Amino acid sequence: MKKVIALLLACVLAFAMVACGGEKPDVKGEGVMTYAEYAAAALDTEVTIEAYVQAKQGWWEKDGVGVATIYTQDKEGAYFIYEMPISQDDYNKLTAGTKIKVKGFKGEWAGEVEIMDATFEILDGNWVATATEANAWLGTDELIKHQNEFVSFKGATIVASTDANGAEAAFLYNWDGSGSQGNDVYFNAKIGENVYTFTIESYLTGADTEVYKAAEALAIGDVIDMEGFLYWYEGMNPHITKITKAQ
Repeated sequence: MKKVIALLLACVLAFAMVACGGEKPDVKGEGVMTYAEYAAAALDTEVTIEAYVQAKQGWWEKDGVGVATIYTQDKEGAYFIYEMPISQDDYNKLTAGTKIKVKGFKGEWAGEVEIMDATFEILDGNWVATATEANAWLGTDELIKHQNEFVSFKGATIVASTDANGAEAAFLYNWDGSGSQGNDVYFNAKIGENVYTFTIESYLTGADTEVYKAAEALAIGDVIDMEGFLYWYEGMNPHITKITKAQ
């Protein structure tokens, strides 16, 4: 009877978690930081985290060593792993959802908090985040707390940028319009009363991807929904991975 009661209680608890939208938290390995501990850690100190790969920039060689920049997240927050040394074979193993343990140093560049000089190992486990709508965080102190998370923006209206010749444009190749197809794509969009800059990061989603082509098809006045990673450069500068025309 006790076993039956214990089983029923476990089932009730599991049902309650689902019904309330609860999600079982990650169990961290020994010596691994929670996201709160990572966020509180001082810059230039060593950090150890476990998280799930959400996306990755292209693999390349730097000083003869393969490196890649990885977007990762757990169920509490997100971590941007900058130019992590990695072989191309291991890079190919890091598909979306792959769980990894990363040790490195917490750094910051232009407001973007990242893990540098990282080493990693692949762990058992798989999880892919769903985009959390960020509109309500805009213009508040809450926004930066979600840096690097996979988020969405709803009902953004494309406004004019100024290209290298001083003309109005719906988007630019490079931030100042000095580039060409294949470079990063920048565009401005108004949400509420404020205008924000969004980026198609070419190392993440290049010219052959659906989102890059969608950015090239933008027109001033278009109303769009977006998904992407809440990257930071002197303020919010999301790396957008999906664009759809708002209905």
